[in-house]
Amino acid sequence: MATRAHERPEPVQEFFSIGEVCELTDLKPHVLRYWESQFRFLNPAKNRSGNRVYARREIELVLLVKHLLYDEKYTIDGARQKLDEERKGGGLKPAARVGLDVESIRLVERDLKEIAALLKGETA
Repeated sequence: MATRAHERPEPVQEFFSIGEVCELTDLKPHVLRYWESQFRFLNPAKNRSGNRVYARREIELVLLVKHLLYDEKYTIDGARQKLDEERKGGGLKPAARVGLDVESIRLVERDLKEIAALLKGETA
């Protein structure tokens, strides 16, 4: 499919509302707000209207927290301690990428199950 010379690709979104983050991370808004109170590095900026706006980096950190709590079964205190150790050792960014990778795999698996169900004639 050829694109026209005057067409420009869509700009990459840099900031996300709490609703968009909830959709991307499959978390409820109250969970995100609670995590903000428990993890000081989760501190989204607020726009002129006073609404939270999350940067991509913060979404990666949210996914890392989700991975530690839901997959690795850390407590809030344990996850906080683990993340503080990663931050002090300079490994927070690579660790956040792991959270993003795990969530990406989870979404692909879910999509594949839905496709398999459709192919079998089942409803998802």
